Amino acid sequence: MSEHLTIYPIIIHLLIAILLLFFWMKPKIQRYISIFGSALGIVIAVLLFQCVWDDGIQSIQLGNWEAPFGISMVADTLAVSLIVLTNIVAFALSIYSTKNMVSSRVKFGYYSIFHFLIMGLSGAFLTGDLFNLYVWFEVIIISSFVLLTIGGRKIQIEGAVKYFTLNMISSIIFLTGIAMVYGVTGSLNMAELSRIIPEIENQGLIQTISLVFFIGFGVKSGVFPLYFWLPASYHTPPTAVSALFAGLLTKVGIYAMLRVFTLIFPLGEVNQIILMVIAGLTMFFGGIGALVQKDILRLFSYLIICHIGFMVGGLSLFTEVAIVGAVMYMFHDIIVKATLFMLGGVMLRIFGSTKMRDMGGLMDNYPKLSVLFAIPLFALVGIPPLSGFWPKISLFSASYSAGEMAMLVMFIFTSLITLIIIAKVWNKTFSEKVDIIERKPDFKYFEDFSWSEKAAYIVPIALLVGVTLYYSFFAEHFQLVAERIGEELMNTEHYYNAVFGIKEVTKL
Repeated sequence: MSEHLTIYPIIIHLLIAILLLFFWMKPKIQRYISIFGSALGIVIAVLLFQCVWDDGIQSIQLGNWEAPFGISMVADTLAVSLIVLTNIVAFALSIYSTKNMVSSRVKFGYYSIFHFLIMGLSGAFLTGDLFNLYVWFEVIIISSFVLLTIGGRKIQIEGAVKYFTLNMISSIIFLTGIAMVYGVTGSLNMAELSRIIPEIENQGLIQTISLVFFIGFGVKSGVFPLYFWLPASYHTPPTAVSALFAGLLTKVGIYAMLRVFTLIFPLGEVNQIILMVIAGLTMFFGGIGALVQKDILRLFSYLIICHIGFMVGGLSLFTEVAIVGAVMYMFHDIIVKATLFMLGGVMLRIFGSTKMRDMGGLMDNYPKLSVLFAIPLFALVGIPPLSGFWPKISLFSASYSAGEMAMLVMFIFTSLITLIIIAKVWNKTFSEKVDIIERKPDFKYFEDFSWSEKAAYIVPIALLVGVTLYYSFFAEHFQLVAERIGEELMNTEHYYNAVFGIKEVTKL
């Protein structure tokens, strides 16, 4: 039964998405179903995590075709950890969307597509086959494109076209890499590839193929110089959609890099240098881009790019400590970035704009909200003991131990520039006084909301802030999980044995 639990995170969101189609014109019922489905998703994700933690990596071969001939679904600690976080974010956004997403957009199928997207993310994390990773990526792209365009505003369509075009190019590059791997090895099963690839004589060709994969995943992650589609699109849809994208979509690309470059294409010296350079440039240009922004949602979009550099940088160092740091940073970034875009939605309702010149006085007018808002902002900087601080210890230590002083300098530089950016946001929105806001007609401001409407915005933010605080003050739990992930990623026999049903012998 435990191995069958592996596919339940996919099935539950598929069933919820189909069920929602039967209530297409009933937004209220859709909202309740989505919240219930997301809560059930958390329960299943936690059960699967507990199963993997207690019994080791779980694998199931769909259609009873033995590996490597069938489709393998594999739940290791990295996959199930991301599925737990994905479902927590999905639950928070299901509540947040009850008021952030107007009924006319819900009738266009928002909730159904929302759950199809979560299904696609779950499938990408669990698949053990390269081609099926591509298939799940396509499910994600199609679902996210629909979510970007719901409402049909001009700015949304422009952002969606850029998003879709670049991600389709990314998919073509990824598919080309898959064809090259199959041509060289005759297999696409990740576990089998982990044994075949090291035995190929022409390792130069293998390293070239690995760079093709990096380019494909790099577009999806938003690394330099392939990131320009991200700030052009992430701020255009309703903030519920932006928060989903900010927290999860770019992390799928990072997950794919971690999986492929540890399991299939261990980084050679040249490729390590390339990834280090790309990581450094991503941090630099993402930080500079955020520094000059006037719109708070575009500023947060550039910070997504900036901090992707931490994760790519950790991977480029290619030590277990660095992988642990990259994984811990990914956990932190998923929660904090989703929270920040949800905060952007509340600020839009308070000030009637996301331009920082129109904001100010938040600390005086909403002191309790300001405290809630301050936590993810300070966590993003990495102020001790908040969640952004702990992964940096591993990343700083790994770069120093490896003698990569340039990477250490870039990590420190990015931390400092993030501090400057957040200080700017704090000054403009919380501390600085603002003249009387010119109220827009036909726009409902936060102060005019009923208590239930305010709760729909604040409760999910408080939930994710609670997760951030748990990470901050019980970081040893996340560290323990990340260390197990690092050990599993750097020792590929665990994954191989799980897929091929080889029982591991416990060493005394």
